[in-house]
Amino acid sequence: MESYLESIKKQFLYYKKLGEDAMLQVPDEALFWQYNQNSNSIAIIVNHIAGNMLSRFTNFLDSDGEKSWRNRDAEFEMPLFDNREALLQRWNEGWNCLLGTLELLKEEDLGRIVYIRNDGHTVVEALNRQLAHYPYHVGQMVFIAKMLKDDDWKSLSIPKNRSSEYNDLKFSREKEKRHFTDDL
Repeated sequence: MESYLESIKKQFLYYKKLGEDAMLQVPDEALFWQYNQNSNSIAIIVNHIAGNMLSRFTNFLDSDGEKSWRNRDAEFEMPLFDNREALLQRWNEGWNCLLGTLELLKEEDLGRIVYIRNDGHTVVEALNRQLAHYPYHVGQMVFIAKMLKDDDWKSLSIPKNRSSEYNDLKFSREKEKRHFTDDL
């Protein structure tokens, strides 16, 4: 089961990097752009992800993942920060909380029960829940950045019309156990 913890750390770090690489491609003001009032900007999504991480992973094993101090609705309003530096500080605050918690988890913790809004989850279920949630929002960030960059977008995955080249590289190697993020 230790491989589960190592794998999930790599998965979370992969999505952290995707979000950061998307944000790097857009100018500062674009981080706060909203398609309309009902849409989220990259900054709003960052604020929500960080708020969720701080709530879920502060005292992860010992308290409900929906903290009384969290104001989820406010996470979807224009954040209090208004520049890239503050946005990245908020982003890293959330990620540091999550990754710090993952570093403390042991194999014997994986079957323990933790609560999110009084719903019990094993630690594995709670981690899997968040591993589905954060990539959902990181994908939104990537999509917004890609729209804003238009033809100047640099792909964060296998570039369009380059699948054969990528597959040739992968299949030229010997078979072995490795994580797909090891090549990044």
